[in-house]
Amino acid sequence: MKQVASGSLALIVALSCGAVSAQDIRFWTTETQPERVARQEAMAKDFTDESGIKVQVIPVEETDLGTRATAAYAAGDLPDVIYHTLQYALPWTEAGILDPEAATEVIDALGPDTFAPGPLSMVKTEDGYASVPVDGWTQMILYRKDLFDEKGLEPPTSYANVEAAIKALHNPPDMYGFVAATKVDENFMSQVLEQVLLANGATPVNADGYSGFDEKKLTEALEFYKTLAKASPPGELYWQQSREIYFAGKAAMIIWSPFILDELAGLRDSNPPTINDDPTSRELAEKTGIVTVFSGPSNPDGAAWADARYFGITADADTDAAMDFVKYAVDEGYMATLGTAPEGKFPARRGTADDPTKFVDAWSKLDVGVDRKAPLAEIYPQEMIDEIVGGLDDGQRWGVQEGQLALASKIVNSQVINRVVREYIDDQIDVATAVAEINDELAKVQ
Repeated sequence: MKQVASGSLALIVALSCGAVSAQDIRFWTTETQPERVARQEAMAKDFTDESGIKVQVIPVEETDLGTRATAAYAAGDLPDVIYHTLQYALPWTEAGILDPEAATEVIDALGPDTFAPGPLSMVKTEDGYASVPVDGWTQMILYRKDLFDEKGLEPPTSYANVEAAIKALHNPPDMYGFVAATKVDENFMSQVLEQVLLANGATPVNADGYSGFDEKKLTEALEFYKTLAKASPPGELYWQQSREIYFAGKAAMIIWSPFILDELAGLRDSNPPTINDDPTSRELAEKTGIVTVFSGPSNPDGAAWADARYFGITADADTDAAMDFVKYAVDEGYMATLGTAPEGKFPARRGTADDPTKFVDAWSKLDVGVDRKAPLAEIYPQEMIDEIVGGLDDGQRWGVQEGQLALASKIVNSQVINRVVREYIDDQIDVATAVAEINDELAKVQ
């Protein structure tokens, strides 16, 4: 839907029609739940009222997004703007689906320094940016701050601190030091392992493709993960058990996404904390601390595992109208954009040049929860809010900086690492064998 009216042609259209009406644009979104769609439509209507540009909000299931975008591109019928995950940004740019010049122009107009460095760096191209960062989240270590304080323990910001806390607090069955992910066929185990390995600077790819893991870094990470597993309850564990055990007050530490934050505060009846007899109690939230960036011995700077979402302006877009919509959605309309699910949508844009924390401050006051509502700033202290959003500054994923995200995704999805790690923590093989097997098996992933 390229604009064709310009110069004298625009004058002819204006004279014949009385005015030049803005062309409608189409917006694909993967936030398909009815309540979230309604909120996006309200934001789009506000934009229309201000600009005169109508926006059609079209829900698209995330699982269908790749195939639908490819088909629409082949047919020359792409929407104007697509809300998409990180995995599509650079491949779609290379394929010609996205218009990186338009995205870069939006970011330059708003100010690159107003965005969190992590999501911005993950879509960096030679000449600019593939898409405009919207929101993201970082995987967190949740820990019982009250118990850490009682024992004089440092927060779990490193392998060493986690191990020290396990030694001091692990007392099963009353208290488990950790609840590690051990269910091989669950993507949750893949995410947790990638976070643990990233923390130690261990990656399977470089700019040329598959590199294999550095043996020392991988060995340290696997030995650490075995410590986590040995401090966990028996059985096949994934997100469900880690949440249930922590909510019951029987785990000192777990790894989870920020979507747990409202449940932790007793705002959702379907998953209440059970640490006491009151399912609406905020007691556990008040006793909890979080860490987003943690480190291993071979990577003292540490890392955070991040997921980010973007607005992509397509090659078929009414470019000016699409750019105006994206600018609005991450500026005047930003709280409505984030308000679809604030607990899992950390602001990828921090503020403005004049007010650098404007959007972070406003986001922390958005209501979260389902059966009861409250803003995060009312539940959690400011230093915790700062930690939550600060993780995006250092957010990483395998293959992003190396330009090998597609290969890294195949490596993760193969579940080779999960399988071999499970064999190792179950004492079926030693760590040297596990390291060799992981590197050998991953070399076959294409």
